[in-house]
Amino acid sequence: MKKIAVLACGICMLGAVAQAQTVDSKYGVDSVKTITNASIYTELVKQKNFEEALPAWRYVFLNAPAFQMNTYIRGEDIIEFMIKKTKKKEYVDTLMMVFDQRIKYFGDNPKYGEGYLLGRKGLALFMYSNNDVNMIKQSYATLRKAFEIDGPKIHPNTVVVTFGVASELAKKGELDREEFINLYMKLADFLTQRINEGKKAYADSKAKIDGILFDSGMADCKTLSDLLTPRFEADKTNLENLKEISSLLKRRECTDLPLYAAVAEELYKLEPSADAAYSLAMMFGAKKDFARMEQYIKEAIDKSTDPQSRCDYYLRLAQIYMAKKDFAKVKTLCQSALKDVANCGQAYILIGKAYAFGSEKYEGDDFDKHTVFWAAVDKFIKAKQVDPSVASEADGLIKQYSVYFPTKDEGFFRSITAGSSVKIGGWINETTTARFRE
Repeated sequence: MKKIAVLACGICMLGAVAQAQTVDSKYGVDSVKTITNASIYTELVKQKNFEEALPAWRYVFLNAPAFQMNTYIRGEDIIEFMIKKTKKKEYVDTLMMVFDQRIKYFGDNPKYGEGYLLGRKGLALFMYSNNDVNMIKQSYATLRKAFEIDGPKIHPNTVVVTFGVASELAKKGELDREEFINLYMKLADFLTQRINEGKKAYADSKAKIDGILFDSGMADCKTLSDLLTPRFEADKTNLENLKEISSLLKRRECTDLPLYAAVAEELYKLEPSADAAYSLAMMFGAKKDFARMEQYIKEAIDKSTDPQSRCDYYLRLAQIYMAKKDFAKVKTLCQSALKDVANCGQAYILIGKAYAFGSEKYEGDDFDKHTVFWAAVDKFIKAKQVDPSVASEADGLIKQYSVYFPTKDEGFFRSITAGSSVKIGGWINETTTARFRE
């Protein structure tokens, strides 16, 4: 009954328009059929009966292409349903026709114009390519055209899809490394500019293309150096440019490159920030100049206002002191890190390692030294409790160091039984629970 009511409504509309129709009208040669079929497929799509809607939709699509934009909006849903149901390439071709015809008749829409539609078409080509290289190449060309047409108003998701498709082509050897990296630089510049304009929606897209770049395997240190050096030389006083170059090199762990050193120094001159100080620290670390590395990490800590960053800086400094075998200092630094980020599993792991490595110097006999491993394992257990991301590493360390626990016989002669509370003194200063190895 609902469908009949819709049809009746559509037929009533014909009285006002039927006499004015011509062959060139947006209603096609038969306005009655156009409106009737449009009503039918619209109602069926609302009910998600996409396959039943197909014949009525096809009539309007073929005979009245300029009738209304909904022909194409509903058409995408109908044809995508048929693609997923039948897996037939013919329906993929039809979907491309839907995009092309919508561009022809409604491509001047101020919000959903040609650039937007080409972006959707490019994504669809990639989604339904079934790993066909030619379709992926067509997708890439379509997406690039969308970017050229829409320019500053391009949708951020289209930028991500464009770079994702480029990555697939690069992996297949269909896009050379230089073009791929240059595309990244172009898209990254575009997104950074939008972010600086206060358009927060673009920040997520920037993070996504960064991830695609590093997952691609194309951004090795030599390639980055070759492509980024000219960019650095051309604009050494552009703070945003320097930060972008530094970020790329740091993420790829290319901190031993001369370019990274040059960028870090220029950054520090222009903006002696925590991040700039840390970049210099990493540079000196790559050069094995640990005294200056320590100096700049401390400066980064002093300048930082971000708890997560400051936590990371403390941990890096703790690693330096671990190498110096100053285990008490390692503990102090990790405790500072935990004040900033209470669930920092790596801080607990470093404290546990400091206890284990420092056990040899702990005062007392062999039994006393072995009790230190109880406190060390406590920290590894705590690490995975507060931070599941370190659970695997923590479990490995628990297994590794539990073998150094005292035996029950050794505990017996000290009147210590399993479950007893034991104080570990000195710089460790922990109360732990007695456990014994078999």
